Amino acid sequence: MDAIDVIRSKRDGGTLTADQIDWAVDAYTRGAIAEEQMASLAMAILLNGMTRAEVARWTEAMIRSGERMEWSALDRPTTDKHSTGGVGDKITLPLAPVVAACGAAVPQLSGRGLGHTGGTLDKLESIPGWRASLSNAEMLDVLRSTGAVICAAGSGLAPADRKLYALRDVTGTVESIPLIASSIMSKKIAEGTGALVLDVKVGSGAFMKTPETARELAETMVAIGTDHGLRTVALLTAMDRPLGNAVGNAVEVAESVEVLAGGGPSDVVELTLTLAREMLAAAGVSGKDPADALKDGSAMDVWRRMISAQGGDPDAALPSARENHVVVAPSSGVLTRLDAYGVGVAAWRLGAGRARKEDPVSFAAGITCHAKPGDRVTAGQPLLTLHADDESRFARALESLDGAYSIEENGTPELHPLVLDRIS
Repeated sequence: MDAIDVIRSKRDGGTLTADQIDWAVDAYTRGAIAEEQMASLAMAILLNGMTRAEVARWTEAMIRSGERMEWSALDRPTTDKHSTGGVGDKITLPLAPVVAACGAAVPQLSGRGLGHTGGTLDKLESIPGWRASLSNAEMLDVLRSTGAVICAAGSGLAPADRKLYALRDVTGTVESIPLIASSIMSKKIAEGTGALVLDVKVGSGAFMKTPETARELAETMVAIGTDHGLRTVALLTAMDRPLGNAVGNAVEVAESVEVLAGGGPSDVVELTLTLAREMLAAAGVSGKDPADALKDGSAMDVWRRMISAQGGDPDAALPSARENHVVVAPSSGVLTRLDAYGVGVAAWRLGAGRARKEDPVSFAAGITCHAKPGDRVTAGQPLLTLHADDESRFARALESLDGAYSIEENGTPELHPLVLDRIS
């Protein structure tokens, strides 16, 4: 085949054949298609879309570019969760131990943060000694001994996606829903999980800003999972305000431990339990309720074993910032808005996130929110505490918070429900 013919076909609004898709993905992975040619094809896909059959085949081709994991050696069914990313989204940390404590195995492959959205691996690496990179054999050992593992995807998993993702990032084609969906689902299907629950965030702090685009992405991913025989459910969840009270790395780990200890912010607990019930139902596991796993300490036991199994010390002190800056309420009234995007960018500028994949992060940097939308505050009361290792970062962080919150004397916040919709 010829790359130009494939590009022209999609450029002119045509439907790519299975052979064209198989060839294009394989040839690009091998280096037989030039970067500029795949960039042109990605732009044509962005502009003209793909049919359900095309997306399913594209996903399959990316899966076939690498290894496919399987967990038949385990004595329990597997289930996993993927979040499209948000501000304060530490749900994976308490969720995996809760689900494991209820009888399922959770092989959770996670990523790092980029821009204003945090990464699960960055959060966990704030725990002294914890390591994200495990071999397949080590993953299996941790799953056998604890029931849950959270780690980085190996280089052999969907290498075509890794290469294409990097290209999309610099060619203005990240927003293509078929390419987003196939990127996420190729890795999750190759991961070998038996069931998958998708947490598709909606709002200012999410990649998908509107319910319509989020629903389109969710439906596309559920269709891919269905077409590949993977039981898949998606929840649309609100990301117009930060999730929980902590935004950053070590501060989010501390909040997750609070949840596992039976406390923590109500929204984090609610979403953790909602997703846990969906994961267990999708895996066909019934019996213990996830709420009981938090109450009786069994989820905390799994967490401690899981962290230890990956080299971490669950009792070690977490990094703390050298500098703190408190933002106080300028007036009394009701906090009607706390914009997730503004808070996320502020945390990023404090050092909690990265602008490029190779950038380091500060584990201690982040933000603590002292009030949530709907809370009544008084003038001078702390609203936010900014944490950083370098006080020079505060000025830029404060710029991103300018206009990110509103206080009205008798205001009523327009809060969306935490779970907006369910797609299966």
